[in-house]
Amino acid sequence: MINTFMEIGILIIGFVLLIKGADFFVDGSSSVAKRLKVPSMIIGLTIVAMGTSLPECAVSVTASMSNNNALAVSNVVGSNLFNLMVVCGVCTLFVPLAVSTDTLKKEFPFSIICAALLLVFGLDSMLGRVDSAVFIVLFAAYLGWMIYSALQARNKALSEDNDEEIKLLPVWQCIVYIVGGAAAIKFGGDFVVEGATAIATMLGLSQNLIGLTIVALGTSLPELVTSIVAARKNEIDMALGNVIGSNIFNILLVLGIAGVISPVAIITENLIDTFILIVVSTLVWIFAWKKKELVKWQGIVMLAIYTAYLVYICMR
Repeated sequence: MINTFMEIGILIIGFVLLIKGADFFVDGSSSVAKRLKVPSMIIGLTIVAMGTSLPECAVSVTASMSNNNALAVSNVVGSNLFNLMVVCGVCTLFVPLAVSTDTLKKEFPFSIICAALLLVFGLDSMLGRVDSAVFIVLFAAYLGWMIYSALQARNKALSEDNDEEIKLLPVWQCIVYIVGGAAAIKFGGDFVVEGATAIATMLGLSQNLIGLTIVALGTSLPELVTSIVAARKNEIDMALGNVIGSNIFNILLVLGIAGVISPVAIITENLIDTFILIVVSTLVWIFAWKKKELVKWQGIVMLAIYTAYLVYICMR
């Protein structure tokens, strides 16, 4: 009984750290965007995306260093599916997610291309060191593109001489908010996974089911909480940028580093899941294309598709 209360306490502490950490992280990141006169989407695609992808990176790289990276692809593809279908789906329940034309023409299709490359590289049942090196080179090019886009946006904002008064946080406070928020998100996610896994085990749930649900949810909690907080603070571009950026980051850098350290085995189920990721990514892209936004009914459809996917992976 005492152990049960302890695990519930750890779970509650984890959720508090996640929510408050995300709150500070979004405030710090949005203030940096305004101070540098860079669009929130760019910050979401880079700083926020990298910060919220720390759990996936830690899990995959640690596994590779111990030559036990069989779950690396499952971890990344599962997290990407969750990010796209659940994070975006839940955010639309709070506010419509506006999608810029640039995002629809550049970042969104690029995230689909990354998933397609993973599928092609995995057809020989192995993500080798050369394949992984290609991912890392592509990530470096992507990061360079983001920096260039940020500089272009900043120059445009400066040339427009916008006199709008915006309340800005001091630089030191932005840094504290971003670093402290990221740390709280990371440890909060760890506590939630630890507490939920222990409670699930006490209730007699199988390790396989725990892995497919609680652990997968745990590594994606930072994206979920951060995007919801961003959406509620009306930082809609940051919410969507976080999801797309995290998905690109997970495939190119997380799998890239993992595969360079130790080649990653890819099984048939991984290929099927990657194909599903490509299909649902294309579907969400089509959803957003017509009216340049994702609305509530589309979010409900996305959540229903993810629920059906969960049923499928639990039955196979």
